Amino acid sequence: MISQQEVVRPFPALTTAQRYHLDVFGYVVIPNLLTPDEVGRMKEALYKLRAELQALPDPKTQNVRGAFLMINESHHAYMGAIAPALPALSEYATHPRVVGASEELLGGRARIVEVNAHINTKAPSWNMGDDGQPRFGFHRGLASGYGMHTKNGLYHSNFVKVLTNLTDLGPDDGGTTVIAGSHKIEADDADIIKAAYEDRSLIHQVVVPAGSGLLFTEALMHATGRITSDKERVIIISGYGEPYFPWILMDSHQPGYVLDPKFIATIPEPLRYLFVSKGYIQRAAQYRKLGDPVDPREITPIRW
Repeated sequence: MISQQEVVRPFPALTTAQRYHLDVFGYVVIPNLLTPDEVGRMKEALYKLRAELQALPDPKTQNVRGAFLMINESHHAYMGAIAPALPALSEYATHPRVVGASEELLGGRARIVEVNAHINTKAPSWNMGDDGQPRFGFHRGLASGYGMHTKNGLYHSNFVKVLTNLTDLGPDDGGTTVIAGSHKIEADDADIIKAAYEDRSLIHQVVVPAGSGLLFTEALMHATGRITSDKERVIIISGYGEPYFPWILMDSHQPGYVLDPKFIATIPEPLRYLFVSKGYIQRAAQYRKLGDPVDPREITPIRW
C-alpha cells in the first residue's frame, strides 16, 4: 500500500458514474479538477514560460530550466518537459486530485512520465475531407490490449493522461476529440478512424469550463480539436505510468528529459516518488469496485 506519510491523494477519485463512463468510452471529464485560483496561477506560469522560450536566440535547440518548444508557430506553442520550469507547473503535475485520478485508472502508484502544454489559436488551414467535414490527427500512445488489465470488472491501463483546460472550451474552441470506446478495439488504427468518420457520433469533443480535467488511457484514439472561434486554447497535460516507467517516454535527446539535480533537490519529500525511481519495481496496487463511493476529503496540494 502507498504510505500516507509518502503522499495523500483521493481514492476512489471518481464517482460511480464517472468510473462507468471511463470504462465505456475510454475517457471521462472531471469538472472543477482545479480551483479558479489554481487555473489562474498555472495559466500565468504557462504564459511566462512561453515568453521565456520564445525569447531564446534559438528556441529549437535551447531550453529554459529543462523546458523546450516542440512547436513554435504563430498560432501554436507546444511546450515540453515543463514541470521543473516553474513552481505552479510542478504543482500541477503533483496535484493530489490529478495524481489520484491517474492512479485510479492505473490501478496503483503513478510515476510522472511527461508534462507538456499547448497554447493555440485558430490554424491558418485545416485538413478537410471530401464530405466537407474536418479531419483530425487521431493517434494513441498505447496499442489496445497492450499494457491493460481488469480488476473487479474495471479497466486499467499502464499509461494514462490528465489533460486540464485552463480556458473555457465551447464547441468552437478546439476541445480535444476522441474516438469513443477505441481503447478496447484491437483493430488497425486506420480502420477505427474510418469507422469514426462514417459515423461521427463516435467522435466526442470536450466542451467544458476552465479547470475541468480530461482523464483518459493512451490506448484511446485522440486528437486536438479544430478551433473556429477567435479564442485562445490553453491546456496543460501530464502523463503517468507504472513506477518502473522512466521520467519521460519520448524524444530522450531533448534536454528536459534528464531531470536537473538542482530541481530534484527542491522536490518535497512526500512527492519524490512521482519523479525519482527507488531503483526497483514497487507497484503498490490499489483497486476499487464500481459502486465504491468517491473519496470526500478535501486534500490541500503541496505548494512549491
